[in-house]
Amino acid sequence: MWVVKLGGSLYAASVLRDWLAAVAGRGGGRVVLAPGGGPFADQVRAAQKAWGFDDATAHRMAVCAVDQYGWMLCGMQPGLVPAPSLADIQGALAGGQVPVWLPGAMLGEEPGLARDWSVTSDTLAAWLAGHFGAAHLLLVKSVAFDGDTVRLSHLVREGIVDPAFADQIRDGGFHVCVAGRDEHLRLGSWLIAATTPPGACRVLVR
Repeated sequence: MWVVKLGGSLYAASVLRDWLAAVAGRGGGRVVLAPGGGPFADQVRAAQKAWGFDDATAHRMAVCAVDQYGWMLCGMQPGLVPAPSLADIQGALAGGQVPVWLPGAMLGEEPGLARDWSVTSDTLAAWLAGHFGAAHLLLVKSVAFDGDTVRLSHLVREGIVDPAFADQIRDGGFHVCVAGRDEHLRLGSWLIAATTPPGACRVLVR
């Protein structure tokens, strides 16, 4: 099973619909779509800057922002169904559909995750991949990647993934790779790959 995380930065990109069509067309029964926060999370950052509330509150609001982005994706593409629980995810996969994870209800007071901006939707997607026993985690970013591998330390240093992501994937037991936003045509071949799919950029943890 795959967890495919669509970055919130794709919100303003025309390829967002292409990714949704590719996931819905090729991923039924084997892909869980994990949304980013996009402009909804940006509004949380702006509100916190304006009003100065604490990071724990901002974190809860940002998780709700991921839910909002997920609802939007479901409304944009037939075949994507909202899934706020593991049972919903399993039911959608069994029915040959693509569940879109809405993390708000499921995370609750999950003790393994920090309640601040060190945790964003990348770490949430990695948490889901580990919790659900996924074989692969694919992060789709608005960044071009050269070569077959990239070091995790580089992704963190450049702000491509959040600081908590490293701890979440280090012992996750799943393959992690990243892809640029224009790689949607490769998705079908990636989903049948046994390990890191050809053309994707494998994340080197150490």
